[in-house]
Order: sequence, then C-alpha cells, then structure tokens
Amino acid sequence: MELKIPEHIKNLIPYEPGKPLEELERELGIKNSIKLASNENPIGPSPEALRAIEKILPNIHRYPDGSGFYLKKTIAEYFNLRPQNIILGNGSNEIIELSVRTFLNPGDEIVMADQSFIVYQIVTQSANCKGIIVPLRDFTHDLDRMADAVTEKTRMVFISNPNNPTGTAVGTKDVERFMGRLRDDIVVIFDEAYYEYVERKDFPDTLKYVREGKNVIVLRTFSKIYGMAGLRIGYGFARDKLVGYMNRVRQPFNVNSLAQIGAVAALKDKSHLEGSREVNRKGKEYLYGEFKKLGLNYVSTEANFILVKAGNGRKIYNRLLKKGVIIRSLDGYKFPDYIRVTIGLPDENKRFIEALKEKI
Repeated sequence: MELKIPEHIKNLIPYEPGKPLEELERELGIKNSIKLASNENPIGPSPEALRAIEKILPNIHRYPDGSGFYLKKTIAEYFNLRPQNIILGNGSNEIIELSVRTFLNPGDEIVMADQSFIVYQIVTQSANCKGIIVPLRDFTHDLDRMADAVTEKTRMVFISNPNNPTGTAVGTKDVERFMGRLRDDIVVIFDEAYYEYVERKDFPDTLKYVREGKNVIVLRTFSKIYGMAGLRIGYGFARDKLVGYMNRVRQPFNVNSLAQIGAVAALKDKSHLEGSREVNRKGKEYLYGEFKKLGLNYVSTEANFILVKAGNGRKIYNRLLKKGVIIRSLDGYKFPDYIRVTIGLPDENKRFIEALKEKI
C-alpha cells in the first residue's frame, strides 16, 4: 500500500548538500582542490580545542553530558548570562527547528526575508506553517516591511544578521524600531552565526532583549569562526522559560562529547579568534580590490563570504569546479547572476581570482 504522505512534506524541496571533496576530485579527474563554498574557517579549529578533544577520545564509549553543564557554564561566564538562558544544539540549525516545533502550531505564520538562510523556509514548511516572505532591500533585511507583514496569525520572525547569502547586516536603530512595533507574543529569532566577523560599529546588542525577558532567541555557532563545523555545535540564548520549553522537545544527548569539550576550549582561545578575524579582514580587502580591478560588483560583507555579480552563476561554478575551485552558485537563492565565495587563506583567494579571470 502506498503511504499517505502529508502534502506539506510531499511538496518540500530538501536542502541539497554538496558532494564530498574527494568524490568531486575523482569524478572530474582533478587534485588539490580548494573549497570556498561553505563559509568555513580556512585556518581550522583552535589548537587548544584539538588538544582537549584528543584527551577525551578514550572515553567516547560513554554518553555525552546531556545537560551540557560545563559548556553552558563557560558560555554563560563569557557573555555574562546564566546557564538557564542557554540551549545547546546539533548546530544552530537544530535550535531553529526546535524553536518552530516548540512554539508554533500548524497554520501559524512566520515572517522572514526572501533570499535569506534557506533552512528557515524548509523548517517552516516541514511544520506545516506558513512562511511570509519579504523581499530584501539593497541586499539587506527590510525590517520596516517585515513589521508591516505581521498579522494576527504571526507567531515568529527570523532575522539572519549578518544575512546569508548576502553578508549584509541591520543596525541597532533599525532593530530597535522593529522590536517596538511587534506584539509581545511573537518570538523573534536573531540568527547571528557570523557574529564574530562583524566590523560595523552599530551592530545591535540583541542579548539585551534576553536580559530584559523578551521573547527573543539569539543564535550563535561554533561552526564558523571557531572552525568546528564538522562537530555540529551551536547554541542559543533566551529567557529561561523559553529554554525550558525547548528542552522538553530537545532530544537527549543531542550534542556529542567531542563538540562540548572542544567548544569549551575554543571559547577560551582568544588568540585563535583574533587570528581568524585578521585572516578574514585581510582576505576581504584583497578580494574587494581584485573585484574592483575586474569591474565586478560585489556586496560589502560583515561575514566571511562575499556575494559577487559575475555573470551566469551556475556556469561560473561549473567552470571553476573544473579548475579545482569550489564556490557557490546562487540560482537557488534567486541570484542567478551571482556567486558566493568564502574568504579563504591568501593562496586560496589568489587561486580563486586567477581562475575567475580566465572565465570572465
């Protein structure tokens, strides 16, 4: 008998992951590829994190700490909050899903920006909720129009800040004006996966809303600047009542032992953090300069990637792939004439530019 799959699941377009680097090289007959597609830290994780992880390898036959006691304690001290205000996830993606499953009913509305993190739309549809999609303005969240889009059915808002895939960020005044227009019963999620890369001076302090007891969830991750994407570890801040409800839905042992121990050490390694920022800053300046020489328009970024208008993005992706340079085409994000490139190490950035020059 054929299964009766719910329509909102049957019609869901799944997230399409890339192939492993080794498999791409085998298929294309190339070697020494560089990956500038997934916004990873090119210098890798903190050496302190690696040493901490290595020490506990003999104990991986034990279940992880289901409460994340030491990691929550470290995060709380780092950000001057309480452990009760912190929830851990298998990447911040899991916390996005937990939030929807915890606070929404089928048919509820979620307001989000168009051309933002695709997972928002996937999670919304998988929960049989309705996504209210608001166009970007100048590649940036248009918070005034997002506030206008709120209805009596709205229960949640997603704000990716900085935004993926454009790298833009909204400032303090815009966020304060937006928050002042919302009902108190709407959960606002600020997804700040690239927070540590931000350089603009007026970036909003969203943790103040958590301290004030607002219905706000602030997401951060160890996947980006901390270089631990392979261990899948993210965290969120919220008032303790919201965290308590999400913990009822959260699966036990959702964050593995290696991720927890590595994250504690990573937070304490300030030199790795500053070194990663400096590599990103210099790489960004270099790429900006090269794009200007090539006459290519780009979007100034507050993250570790750059959105570049370079022509047919899919064709450029395929051509660079044959040169062993992996970037992202953005036709799936309705940016068919753009590519997104992660800022890499100096040699990687130069190799990308040389490959790009050959195909323009």
